[in-house]
Amino acid sequence: MFNEFDPAKDQILRVIDNSGNVINKKYKPDLSTDEIINAYKHMLFVRTADFMAVSYQRQGRMFTYPPNYGQEAIAEAMSLVWEENDWLVPAFRELGAWLAKGATMKDVFMYFMGHEEGTVFRNAKNLLPISVPIGSQLLHAAGIGYSINYKQTGQVVYAIIGDGGTSTGDFHEALNFAAVWNAPVVFIIQNNQFAISVPLKNQTKSVNLAVKSYAYGIPGVKVDGNDLFAMTKAVKEASAHARSGKGPVLIEALTYRKGAHTTSDDPTKYRTKEEEEEWDQTDPLKRLKLYIENNKIWDTSEEEKLIAEFKKEIDRQFTEAENFPATSLEDVFKYMYVDMPDDLKQQMTEYEKFLSWKEARK
Repeated sequence: MFNEFDPAKDQILRVIDNSGNVINKKYKPDLSTDEIINAYKHMLFVRTADFMAVSYQRQGRMFTYPPNYGQEAIAEAMSLVWEENDWLVPAFRELGAWLAKGATMKDVFMYFMGHEEGTVFRNAKNLLPISVPIGSQLLHAAGIGYSINYKQTGQVVYAIIGDGGTSTGDFHEALNFAAVWNAPVVFIIQNNQFAISVPLKNQTKSVNLAVKSYAYGIPGVKVDGNDLFAMTKAVKEASAHARSGKGPVLIEALTYRKGAHTTSDDPTKYRTKEEEEEWDQTDPLKRLKLYIENNKIWDTSEEEKLIAEFKKEIDRQFTEAENFPATSLEDVFKYMYVDMPDDLKQQMTEYEKFLSWKEARK
């Protein structure tokens, strides 16, 4: 597959069109009817949870949140391929992948409410915490891949980054290190067209992002990231390549961030309504739903009932997170050093005064 879609020629792997019709049967992955239906339902849950998370934030009940709206197929494809012991090294916009790996919405809500407990992910195996410093997580992925080879455990690491992150030094260092050491890492670029407000054309002069694989002597492929079938095929091939000892692979998943960068962002400042409407035709849920309807494999009229059930469960988990005990001052200040340095002592004193003032105002 990697030889048939040359990044240097800007060729892209696509299996279904915007109407849900199969246009490249050769590359359609072998998924059962149940797997396709369950994938759609899971993507629908992720989108519902995403909308509700934004709503909670707007109500002032949660801090800044990065929407996943429009990028659901990328995470779902990974979850259809990875094995239980494989590693997921995320950035901060991987809601579907977190949930598929075993995290809960309560975990996610707690993290965005400021609870460190929210990234413990007690029920998720081999899932690293959310990484906010752009690109830094890829070095961790390369290191884990190196250890997998050293220990001969046969696992694969799935590492995610946005298009803007490809301009960081960490991105290039991680790919170089992983390539030299044949680390079993599948690097996935979620190319959602914007690094906050910076468009891709101002990010690189390369014909695409997948072509950057050439510099490190590893396979690379550009994929329609809003096509679940194409993404699943690409991730499956990349995973097999990495697991067989042949080293890392770079996948550019072409997608579109339909929401804001975070709830602190206003995308109307840097993109047009016309652009959004054009990309809306490629929406991953719309396309998969049309495929399901075209092939009559599930009655999509059940969708609204399903969404209502999702909302109840999501709200239940949000309520649990909202009622979680507040973090104690001791947990914040007292366990970083054997002897607390003076600047931390001063910060703790100032915060205690703030809390006393806040309490007195009630």
